[in-house]
Amino acid sequence: MTTMDILRAGPLTTIQDWPGRVGYWNIGVPPSGPMDDLSFRLANRAVGNPASAAGLEATLAGPRLRFDAPTVVAVTGAPVPVSVDGTAVAQWVPIHLDAGQVLDIGMVDGLGLRVYVAVGGGLDAQEYLGSRSTFTMGRFGGKDGRTLSDGDTLALAGEPIRTATRISSDEQPALTDSWELAVTVGPHSAPEFFTEDDVEDLMSTAYQVHFNSDRTGIRLIGPQPRWARTDGGEAGLHPSNIHDNAYSVGALDFTGDTPILLGPDGPSLGGFVCPVTVVAADRWKLGQLKPGDTVRFVAIKATAAASPGELGAARRANFAHVLSTGGDADHGILGRTTTADGTTEVTYRRSGDDNILVEYGDMRLDLELRARVHALAERIAAESPRGLIDLTPGIRSLQVKADPDVWSQTAMRRWLTECEAQLPAATDLVVPSRTVELPLSWDDPATREAIERYMLGVRSDAPWCPWNIEFIRRMNGLDSVDDVHRIVFDADYLVLGLGDVYLGAPVAVPLDPRHRLVTTKYNPARTWTPENAVGIGGAYMCIYGMEGPGGYQFVGRTTQVWNHRHPLPANGFDPDHPWLLRFFDRIRWYPVSAEELLDMRADVAAGRGDSTRITDGTFSLGEHQRFLADNAEDIVATRTAMEGARDEERRRWALGGEFAAGRTPDITAATSITDVSALSEEGKVA
Repeated sequence: MTTMDILRAGPLTTIQDWPGRVGYWNIGVPPSGPMDDLSFRLANRAVGNPASAAGLEATLAGPRLRFDAPTVVAVTGAPVPVSVDGTAVAQWVPIHLDAGQVLDIGMVDGLGLRVYVAVGGGLDAQEYLGSRSTFTMGRFGGKDGRTLSDGDTLALAGEPIRTATRISSDEQPALTDSWELAVTVGPHSAPEFFTEDDVEDLMSTAYQVHFNSDRTGIRLIGPQPRWARTDGGEAGLHPSNIHDNAYSVGALDFTGDTPILLGPDGPSLGGFVCPVTVVAADRWKLGQLKPGDTVRFVAIKATAAASPGELGAARRANFAHVLSTGGDADHGILGRTTTADGTTEVTYRRSGDDNILVEYGDMRLDLELRARVHALAERIAAESPRGLIDLTPGIRSLQVKADPDVWSQTAMRRWLTECEAQLPAATDLVVPSRTVELPLSWDDPATREAIERYMLGVRSDAPWCPWNIEFIRRMNGLDSVDDVHRIVFDADYLVLGLGDVYLGAPVAVPLDPRHRLVTTKYNPARTWTPENAVGIGGAYMCIYGMEGPGGYQFVGRTTQVWNHRHPLPANGFDPDHPWLLRFFDRIRWYPVSAEELLDMRADVAAGRGDSTRITDGTFSLGEHQRFLADNAEDIVATRTAMEGARDEERRRWALGGEFAAGRTPDITAATSITDVSALSEEGKVA
């Protein structure tokens, strides 16, 4: 077995493969894979590997490697000094090494941020859910789910399948520090979200890349939107808030007033608007954006996007500028129809050149809309046409991802319209619905710590600080925090989506509208949230699947909803997959102390214990609608009182200047751009 010794790992070097971990977007598992897929795939071509072979991605500085047998390597991506036994060699060419020779890759010099190393035959790394790509926040794939360390030894997978070849200059991507990104408008560039001036700002601004960026996403510094609405209703008080829907990699996500380009380790589901999306063929640029670079968005027509499958000159990556005659003048809306019964509007929104977001009804929380989403997903999955990659349901939407080289969006939208027209009435929906009882440590010390970190490092004067539960009480007009406690423990939470904040994390709503405590989300978002914290954002409850960023208002902490190390039948985990919850499960809480929870968490992590109690059952939309009708008067009275309290909170915010331009604190001045070398890949963005 041929091996490679890591003499010096570099600050952030991981094993990746392409296209990464696909097919699990609907449960919150990101694809990962190389941020600059073009440089990565060209490196594999240079050594004769298939594009999918596992290789190395290094950030800011490369590794020092020694091989115990003759091999061929190639170094691509950002310009770096490369040497073999002290003798300088070139990038973008195959480098033949004898046994014992040392390949040394230095610091990135000037343009770009990431470097890629392909080795003949690829790396024999740990495969998980169909990919060897490292997802450090989830702690799986690659080398023990982590960045490489000095002294690691990696095995090579085998021999190259083709002859090594030099990468020509017209195939090599053009790097700069003043980037243009080709984007399509949508999914949320429509006038109900952003004003015309906002869209003009977006397309005319040279945004600056913030130092607090990583593989999850790239924060940008630019003008604060004016917004076309005052709030997000039941989705949250801030106008950026929407009912959770699926995201596309490359979407420009406004988390509050902060724009973030979502990367390959980003979240699959969330409740923020995305006005434009980087097309698939231009997403390689996200991997080379470094702090201090500028970014301009150039709208193109979706039909004019280059092929992401192309590696040659047709990819147009060797041009520093985006060639465009203008974008689609449709605000990202591909079309509208109505359901077969004529009662509900269906909107088809563009999300890049490889996704269509199918939305039902208007912007409100209605389980009938989620039922329609479920029926459409089942219909599509039953046929599973060639080129289909992912189906990801949200609260009132379904994102359909397909290979743009196989399916045009025009053809996809036409087929989706036909599928929708064949669906049964939503009121006929009856689905399996387990009751899952989980322990909840109320106001857990770990969530208190997260709030303290937020106040020290992000924002100390936010209305939800210093205690989220008091903020929830005030937002909903309750008499005491004991009322918040009572409502949370009385509620049955129906799971509508998974992966809201990664790895099987549920987005769930109380079945009884009187239990729907509504809050806004953090603005800016937290940079750290403890694993399995429980929070409320808008009208939704979420359990965080892992440590990372977040914006929901904390109520406590529970046991794991994802356990890939010991997915044993204990605690409700199925040995065939590591996620606990399923769509339409009902979550109920029972109280435990913080100390009891720590013991339970240790048991779940070890694959033992019985802290989770599961009872099989069904959910009938028709029965739920009869419940709503029987209790309509009291539901209206309760909801009206809660909405009045939120209006009062909004008035307080306005008087305090919360909505004023520039009110969100400046997050740009904390450190110099060179501090990117100290960033961990633990989720620095929301």
